[in-house]
Amino acid sequence: MQPLTRPTAEEYASWFKVLADATRIQIVSLLARCGRKMTVGEIVELMGVGQSTVSQHLKQLAEVGFVLVERVGTASHYRINEECVRAFPSAADVVMGQAASVPPGKECTR
Repeated sequence: MQPLTRPTAEEYASWFKVLADATRIQIVSLLARCGRKMTVGEIVELMGVGQSTVSQHLKQLAEVGFVLVERVGTASHYRINEECVRAFPSAADVVMGQAASVPPGKECTR
């Protein structure tokens, strides 16, 4: 049995690190359950958290690829990255010694 490659381990660690905050988990869950693009204002209204807090969390989620950003005029619209929805459980499985259910190269991409 070989250990995970260093680049794979580093990528998975960045995913787990960004989800180590309850507000970010709530944002990811909201976007995944809504299934549509949302503005920061919509997310703020639904979550009851300040705009600057939501914006900072969205930035971190986008950096690892969990959230995709689309500029529409002067507004940014955010949506869940469906590739991450499929890849993340596999990352957790691999880290815990289970077989991967997503083929290599099909992981979460930005």
